[in-house]
Amino acid sequence: MSIWQWYQRKVNERTVKRIRTKSGTMWGMDMVILRTKGRKSGRPRETPLCWFPDDDGWLIVASGGGKGNPDWYANLAAHPDSVAVERHGQQPVPVTPVVLAGSERQAAWNAVVSAQPRYAKYQKKATREYPVVRLVAA
Repeated sequence: MSIWQWYQRKVNERTVKRIRTKSGTMWGMDMVILRTKGRKSGRPRETPLCWFPDDDGWLIVASGGGKGNPDWYANLAAHPDSVAVERHGQQPVPVTPVVLAGSERQAAWNAVVSAQPRYAKYQKKATREYPVVRLVAA
């Protein structure tokens, strides 16, 4: 494990703890704990992410720091039947992930950048289009 991976895990652990014990908001964004199963290990994984409300559930963006899709995104693809979201003060809710495409993705993306313009700045710096995932309560 690289120092960057170690650091990211520690930050994630602290953020997950904060979401559970203090608040579901950080840096002006609503936060959720995405619970997945590791694609290789099969172990439970918890990733803090900002989310955006959607008529059908929650929207999340697989920005991964701009370079590549994050591990949680690969976990979703490998085990779509083992995904849940946990919000501050609530029990985990099983969800079905839906990767959006075409006009559906564009509408969702517009909602995301309207709520958080920083995502548009991140996207401009990236060489790939960020996947947008809708999490629908199962």
